[in-house]
Amino acid sequence: MSDTKARTAEQIEADIAATRLRLASTVDELVDRANPKNVLERQVEQAKSQVFDEHGQLRTQKIAAVAGAVVGVIGVLLVIRRLVGRR
Repeated sequence: MSDTKARTAEQIEADIAATRLRLASTVDELVDRANPKNVLERQVEQAKSQVFDEHGQLRTQKIAAVAGAVVGVIGVLLVIRRLVGRR
């Protein structure tokens, strides 16, 4: 606390101004991150990175795995529908 008393008014004002600048920068960054357009762009890039590798080539193993899972789920649903329909 004694350190605070040793500071001049100009030093305190300079600290406040610096803090305001940091806060303004942080708020601007948060606004930019929360902007729906930027959120959408990040999501699209993330989705593309799941389908394409760093060289722009399709990740066929992942695509095949997802396609297999979709076919499996559809197959299970068809079997359930057929079993329920027999009653």
